[in-house]
Amino acid sequence: MARTMRLKPQLVCWFRPGRQDSCWLVVLIEVMASKSNDSSQVKACLCPDEEPENVKPRNDGASRAEVEPVKTEDSGCGHSCSSTCGASCTAAVRRRRVEGRERPREEAGACCPLQDLKRLPQCRPPLGELRFGRAHTVLVDVRLVPQRFVAQDGRDVWSSNVVKMPCSPSSSMVKSGWTGSGPVERWKVISKHLGALSSRSEADVADVQKAIMKYNPKYEKQWLFDSLASFVKVIPKEDNYLPSLFPKMAALALKLPEHVKKAIPLLSAGRTAAVTLSQVQISCLLANAFFCTFPHRNACGAHTEYWGLPSINFTSLFGKTSQRKRQKLRAIMQYFKEVTDSPPRGLVTFERRCLSNAELPDWTSSKKKLLQLHVTSQGSIEDDGVGMLQEEILFLIHPELIVSRLFTERLGDNECLIITGCQKFSIYSGFGDRFEWVGPCVDSVGRDEWFRLQRQIVAMDALHFKHPSEQYDVRKVQRELNKAYCGFKKVGAGEPDVATGKWGCGAFNGEPQLKALIQLMAAAEAGRGLAFFTFRDEKTKRDVEQMYKLLVREDVTVGQLYALIQDYCRLRTHGGSGVDLLQFITLRSSRSQL
Repeated sequence: MARTMRLKPQLVCWFRPGRQDSCWLVVLIEVMASKSNDSSQVKACLCPDEEPENVKPRNDGASRAEVEPVKTEDSGCGHSCSSTCGASCTAAVRRRRVEGRERPREEAGACCPLQDLKRLPQCRPPLGELRFGRAHTVLVDVRLVPQRFVAQDGRDVWSSNVVKMPCSPSSSMVKSGWTGSGPVERWKVISKHLGALSSRSEADVADVQKAIMKYNPKYEKQWLFDSLASFVKVIPKEDNYLPSLFPKMAALALKLPEHVKKAIPLLSAGRTAAVTLSQVQISCLLANAFFCTFPHRNACGAHTEYWGLPSINFTSLFGKTSQRKRQKLRAIMQYFKEVTDSPPRGLVTFERRCLSNAELPDWTSSKKKLLQLHVTSQGSIEDDGVGMLQEEILFLIHPELIVSRLFTERLGDNECLIITGCQKFSIYSGFGDRFEWVGPCVDSVGRDEWFRLQRQIVAMDALHFKHPSEQYDVRKVQRELNKAYCGFKKVGAGEPDVATGKWGCGAFNGEPQLKALIQLMAAAEAGRGLAFFTFRDEKTKRDVEQMYKLLVREDVTVGQLYALIQDYCRLRTHGGSGVDLLQFITLRSSRSQL
C-alpha cells in the first residue's frame, strides 16, 4: 500500500510502486478516546507537549506505541492503504466460500497468504448516486459532481447542534477603541486582519501572531507562538516557502463564506450520521483552524458549550517548542502548501456509526466460526494492508483527518468513526520523538463513484488500562468486542477484509494475545477475514498463529472462544498471572476442553 523506500507509511501504510493498491478496511486505533473528549492521541497531534514527560517510548503496540516503521524495497509514494485501495480479488479469493468463507477442514489451522484476503475496490458493489438525506449531509451541490465541486446553498445556523462558524453574523466580540467599546461582528475583524495579511507577498510569524491576537484578545497573555517561530528559523533558507505561504493560507481562510454555505451538523453521540465535504472545503476549514478563528472552541472545560468535542484551533501546536512539534509543523505546512498551490478535487465522507443494543452480538451463544487469518511480523498495516498506526502520525500525513475534530463528539462504547477519501500528503520515518518528516507524497490512489479516494479508515478507541490487570474484567472484554464489531460490521455485500494490529496495546497496556483474539472474534462475527500485523514482534506473531491453529483445529466457535476467555479472565482475577492466554488455550486443548 505504501510505497516507500524511505519509509513511507500510507494511511498508516506505505506504497510500493509497480504494485496495485491493496485496499482493506483500515483500522485506526484510539482516534476518539473514550476517557476524554480530546482523544489522547489525536489531541497529541495538536497538543504534543501535554503528554507526560516520564512516559518512555515503547515498541509494543499500536496505541501511542512507538513502533519502528518497516522499510520497503521501493521508493515513491503510491497508493493508499486504508480500506479502499486497489488490488483485485484473486482466484483464491473467488474460490472462497460465500459469506462465511470457512477454511476447508483439511487446511484447518493454517494461516492464509495475504493475497487470499479481500481488498477494494473490486470487492465492493457500485455505490449508486451521491445523495443527501436526513442522516447524510452533503456540503456540495450533488448535481454538479464531479464536474465541479460547488458549495451547496444553505442558511446560517447558530446553535449547539451545528458547528458555529467564524463567518456567522451571530459570532461577535467586544472591541475597544478611542470611539468607545461595544460588540462587533467577529468576522469583520477577522477579515480585516487576515485580509491585510493575505495582501502581502510575504509574512513572518510575528505577522501571523499579530493577526490572530486581534480577534482573540482574551488570550493575548496566554497563547505562545514559540514553536511556530522556532520552526520557521530552522528551515534552510532555500527550502523556506513559509513567508509566501502564510498570505496564501490567510486568503484561503477568508474564502469560508464562499466555500461553506450550509450548516455543518455535529456528528453527535448515539446517532448514526455522515457528513460529506469537498477537499477544498476541508482545506478552507483547516486554514481557519490554523488562524484560530473558530468561536467557542478555545475553552474545553466540563461545563463549556462544546465540552464533548476535541479542540480544533491550532493554538496548542504553536506554543512551547520541541523537535517533535517542528516535525509535525513540517507535515502540516506541506499540506497547506499543496492545497494552496493546487486545490484538490474530490470528496471526503465522515460517518459516525452507532449500533443499538439489539445490533450487538450475543457473544455467549454465537455459532460463527473463525475465518481466515494472516499474521506477519514483517511489513505493516501501512505497508501491506492498511493502517494501524499511531493516529497522531496518521493525522499528520493525512491532515484532512484533523477536520473530524471540528464536528465529531467523543465516541461511545458502541460507536466508531469511518473516514472515506482522505489524501496522503507526506512521507515520514520514525515514531514518537523519532518522528521525522521526510518529504511530500504524490498520492496515486484511485477514486470511487463519489470521487472519493479509495481509502477508508475506521477509528475505534480502545480502552486505556491504568493497570494491565484491568483488561481481564469480562465486562471490559465485552466492551472491546462490541467496539471492534462496530468497526468491522459490514454495511453491504462485498466488503473488504480487515487489516489491523496490536490495537490498544503499548501505552494503553492492552495484552497482544487477548487483543488479537478479540479482533479475530469480532471479524468472524462480522463475516470478515483478518490480516494481523505485529510490527516486528516475532513472539506475538508466533503466539497468535499457535492460538489460531489450536482453535481452528478444534473447530471452536466464537461463542466457545468467548466462554474460554471468560474462564481465563476468572483465572487472572484470582491470582493466576503466571499463565498467559496461549498457555491456557494449549492446556485446554490438550485436555480436550476447547
